[in-house]
This record gives sequence, C-alpha cells and structure tokens, in this order.
Amino acid sequence: MPAGRGRNIRGVNLSTRGELLATNRPTPRYIDEHFARVENRWDPDANPDGYVSMCIAENKLVWDLLGPKLAAGREVPQRVVEYDAMVGTASFREALAIFLERHMVGRPIDPDHVIALAGAGTVLEMLFYTIADPGEGILVPTPSYSGFWPDLETRDELQIIPAHTTSESGFRLTVDQLDEAVAAASVPVRALLFTSPNNPLGCVYSHDELEDIITWAETREIHLVLDELFALSVYGEAAFVSGASLRPALGPRIHLVWAFSKDFAASGLRCGILVSENEGIRQAVDGLAYWAAVSGDTQFVLEQMISDDAWVDEFTAENQRRLGLAYREVTAALEKASIPHVSAQAGFFFLCDFRPFMDEVTWEAEAELWEWLLTTANVNLTPGADCHIGEPGFMRLVFPSERTAAVVAGIERMGTVLAERRRS
Repeated sequence: MPAGRGRNIRGVNLSTRGELLATNRPTPRYIDEHFARVENRWDPDANPDGYVSMCIAENKLVWDLLGPKLAAGREVPQRVVEYDAMVGTASFREALAIFLERHMVGRPIDPDHVIALAGAGTVLEMLFYTIADPGEGILVPTPSYSGFWPDLETRDELQIIPAHTTSESGFRLTVDQLDEAVAAASVPVRALLFTSPNNPLGCVYSHDELEDIITWAETREIHLVLDELFALSVYGEAAFVSGASLRPALGPRIHLVWAFSKDFAASGLRCGILVSENEGIRQAVDGLAYWAAVSGDTQFVLEQMISDDAWVDEFTAENQRRLGLAYREVTAALEKASIPHVSAQAGFFFLCDFRPFMDEVTWEAEAELWEWLLTTANVNLTPGADCHIGEPGFMRLVFPSERTAAVVAGIERMGTVLAERRRS
C-alpha cells in the first residue's frame, strides 16, 4: 500500500485526498456555527433571545413574490425528466441569452455561448479548471467573498493571489494594486476574478473603473472572469454596469458569471450561468458538466420565470425597493449601536468596522471578538479573516438573510454588549 494511504479517520479508511478533506474541511467555522444554531431562530414573541444569522448571503425578503411564481404553471412536459445536454437545455439557454441581453449586458448573446451548471461555485470551479493548471495563481481583490478560496483551491488546486485594498482608501481598487500583487506572486498569474457589485463591500463599479480593469487584463493577456451575481440587486443611486457591456464581444479571455441565487433569492435551486465565447473552454466545461448538471425540472421552472418579462420587471423593482428599505433600517440600527460601517449601494452587505471595540487590532483579537459576539449576543457575522481582508478588525454583516426586525434586534444586542465591553 502506498505511503500515506489507508489511514483510519473516524473509523473509515480514506484515500490521502479523502483524509485531507475530512481533517481540513474547506467550510469556514462561521457556516458550521450557523447550521448548528439555525433551528433556534429569533422570534419576537416565542424566542426573543434566539439566534440571528447575519453571515449567510441569502435574501429572505421576497419569498411572498417568488413562491407563487415558482408554484404556478407546473404543467411539466415529459422531456423535463429525460436526459438532455448537461450544460443546459437549448430552450433554457435561449431564454437565458435573451434575459441577460435585456437585463445585464445590453447586446445580443449567442445561446451557444451560455452554459448552466449547479450553482455559481460550480461554474467557477469548472471554469478555472479549464484555464489554469494546479499551482498557478488567480488574482482576487480583497475584501472578497470567502467562498472563492474553497471554490478554486480545493479540487482545482490553484493558488489565490490576493490584491489587498485598504480601509484608508475606502477599500477602492486600483490597477496599481493589481500590478503590485502580480509582482509579488511566486507563481504565474493566469486570471483575474473580479466581482461587481462587490461582496462584501456592496459597491458598484463605474464604467470608467471597469474600463481600467478590463484594459489592464487585456494588456496583461490574462483571463478576466466577471462575477456579476448581484447585478439586479442594486438599491442605491449608482447604476449597475456590466463589464460585458463595455466590449462588442467578450473575446477568448473575458467570461461572465451570474446565478439565480442572489438576484432571484433562489440559492437552493443551484443554478449558475457561464457566458464564454471561448469554444475550447466551453468544450472542456461540457466534458465536466455531467457531474454538475442542473435538474431538468429546475431548468423548466426557471425558464418559465425569466421568460415572463413583465413579472421579472415587477419582481426586480420590488426586490430593489425592499432591499433599499431594509438597508436604511439596518443603517439606522448600526448608527444607534455606534458600529461604524462602509456605505453600500448593492448586494446584501455591510462591512462593519469593529476596531473601536478591540483593545489590540490583531487577527487574534478579531477572532476572539467574533466568537464573543456569537456566544454573548447570539449573532453570527462573517469574520474579516474569512473575507481575506488585508487588515484585521472588520466583519461582514448580511442584512436580508433574516427578517429586518430580526437583524435590527441582533444589532441592538450587539450594541448593548459592545457598550458593556467598552465600559469594563
């Protein structure tokens, strides 16, 4: 037996890679704590001291709009339960192309360039599998979505190269920071993964900012992956601009990623979308798609939904209105609790500054404060370390992941215990 194989972990003989996953799970602790506590949710009457989740990027403000639409028109044709193209049925990809043109990109998209897979994380894992070899680098500006690391490093075995922005500049990204990150990288950098609207900052990048990013990637001749998952979840004054709209064609190195999880509050349906004009990449992803196909039933339901232009327009407008209202209520609660934060324009997030509540601004102190808030206030935030921020003391707060009243109650709890902590 080869060395390192067959060791007994938790009573089961595992391969080396199985052992690595079992003993070093890629799931962050804040997610484990969420699912351990989620059955004890806050309720104003039955459970006023219950758990308040502010760490999972979900929108629970619009189920009354989404639920009836998903339940309507359930006359499912036989073809839905039969095998079809693993990258998505032809009719679904045609509907997606029209939807993306109308709501995001503003120009025609060839349905043959569209791929549907089981969630945006899967799209990213398979896309990067095709454009980078194990050990090569992927540039990711920070603060960042924490899931990029397991998405790209677990099975793809890639190395994420962070391009850190700073609180002093309001975490604004410049091409100089990208240049510095590439220069400091110890491995070849194959791609830039760029997110707009940003998670966790909630900022929307302007036309000029996007032009700088795209031109930088083109000059470097590296792949640019545009993660635009929150494109329709904009509630501030800044208008969303798709990076894909800045070029008449994506070409072989620009790729667009979107999903139903955020803009349609449907994370559980597991449907992510890739748009790529690179035929080789599409063929390679097609070769992997058997293990990540979206169910025929899910495709059918979503196709019916996005083909109803009037409903999509009404849903999007109301979703944005509710997000904006919740954002303003939560902003007021944070200000009342004296918790500083970065202003946002889109998405589901506040990036909160907890440095005033730390005796020492260190990663250890941040971890201690996160756990202290979890245990004393029964609220769960995303630690800044998991967002790979370049400096300690910040945490991500997700505001539509619960009823707004629950989030406000959780912030009030935090304000109370943090004020007591300051006095002690």
